[in-house]
Amino acid sequence: MPTRPLTQDDPLDDFARREVTLDGVSKIVHIAGQGPAVIVMAEMPGISPHVARFARWVRDAGFTIYMPSLFGRDGAVAGAEAGAAVFQRACVSAEFRAMAANQSSPVTQWLRSLARFAHGECGGPGVGAIGMCFTGNFALTMMLEPSMLAPVLSQPSLPLNDPAGIEIAPDEVKAVRERLEREDLTVLAYRFEGDKFCMAQRFAAYAEALGDRFVGRVLPDSAANRDVPPFFQNFVTTPHSVVTVHLIDEAGQPTIAARDEILAFFKRRLSTARG
Repeated sequence: MPTRPLTQDDPLDDFARREVTLDGVSKIVHIAGQGPAVIVMAEMPGISPHVARFARWVRDAGFTIYMPSLFGRDGAVAGAEAGAAVFQRACVSAEFRAMAANQSSPVTQWLRSLARFAHGECGGPGVGAIGMCFTGNFALTMMLEPSMLAPVLSQPSLPLNDPAGIEIAPDEVKAVRERLEREDLTVLAYRFEGDKFCMAQRFAAYAEALGDRFVGRVLPDSAANRDVPPFFQNFVTTPHSVVTVHLIDEAGQPTIAARDEILAFFKRRLSTARG
């Protein structure tokens, strides 16, 4: 994969920019690659160069990427003032439940339809998805869609006002757990030990709700990249973004090991040879 500067806006010119209408709602989705579908949902404040780099890693591992534009300016470096404005708008948007525990964000219904749509286009056993930060829990709720097989939760940060809360309705999490048990599936999740947005209480709540179907990984704060964009310098003052901004792109780093584990998870679950 050619190296692109992470300090400059990313034109996303190696992705096809498509308007996808599902359930009567249209959103821009950036699509690239070949193979089974994986939905990459951006962290705050949007599809940054770091998020796009991760999406390309997934693409180059043999998947078709569907990267929906959910907030922010696509491809933009995470600036402080612009990023804060995006965050504030998302917090009051009807699409998200930023402050509500035990509720699923309405946008997850559209994302479940996107998984079904992507599976129809790409075929294979099913679809993978990863959410990050604000979207971190969405891949779990998307498991209500039968085509979803490989959910990854990276630093799930909602609800913002309840460290022990999880952003999914009780009846939905019960249905998801039953499906995980029935189909022998698991949920992968990642956080940094000192993350103030995704704390130990949240992973404990997931473990209680999902049992051993929840596989949580906790990385030491020492594994985090400290050279971060202005939005993170100002507002995300603890290690947070496991596979994007705080990832150290060097062999042997814990964040690279996390990335490789996620890619292997997608390959294992979405392989046509899967039993």
